[in-house]
Amino acid sequence: MTNSTNNAVILLSGGLDSVTALAMAQAQGFNCYVLSFDYGQLSQTELNAAKKIASQMGVKEHKIVRLHLEDFGGSALTDSNIDMPEEEEEGIPVTYVPARNTVFMSLALAWAEVLRAQHIFIGVNAVDYSGYPDCRPEYIAAFEKMANLATATGVNGELLKIETPLIDLTKAEIIQAGTALGVDYSMTVSCYQSDADGRACRVCDSCRLRAKGFADAGLEDPTRYVE
Repeated sequence: MTNSTNNAVILLSGGLDSVTALAMAQAQGFNCYVLSFDYGQLSQTELNAAKKIASQMGVKEHKIVRLHLEDFGGSALTDSNIDMPEEEEEGIPVTYVPARNTVFMSLALAWAEVLRAQHIFIGVNAVDYSGYPDCRPEYIAAFEKMANLATATGVNGELLKIETPLIDLTKAEIIQAGTALGVDYSMTVSCYQSDADGRACRVCDSCRLRAKGFADAGLEDPTRYVE
């Protein structure tokens, strides 16, 4: 076990938001231990992007944990019987993966305890988010409270903080912040149904938010799209 309290666990999906959160953590001087998940998502290209990003950004360690959320289904991201929407949806969209962030952050919390890390970074966003209940500030606050009640770290007074540096930013502001930190967004994959080469579909909700973000930021969109 390391004695450093400058360690941080960063959740990295391979998408635009999570890589920006990683860049922000590095800019703050944290030793970044990166955690990604192969959770049964139908598209693996975002995870492949996470591997390349972690290597390129020189993180301390990158773990990929295999989960089987496809056994439960209930989301267009994990269940091939649910069609991927190509129009904007009202309410909670079918791309919401039940309890995903709770599962992810619980495992990040376990690693943080081992590392004696008091910071977990997650790139959730409450401004341009797609209606996911586990991206809201009140959810993050509740999880942080639970984390400090449920861990030896918290009981021993080394309070753990869930860092959400993107929570109040628009997609354009996220892109501008990451660009200022030197993030190469051409390496990221945000599309819910990108092809085997990592090319985006252009029509899913994530693609629409990403394209609008680059347009609003006044920056060229480096995303590779399917023709």
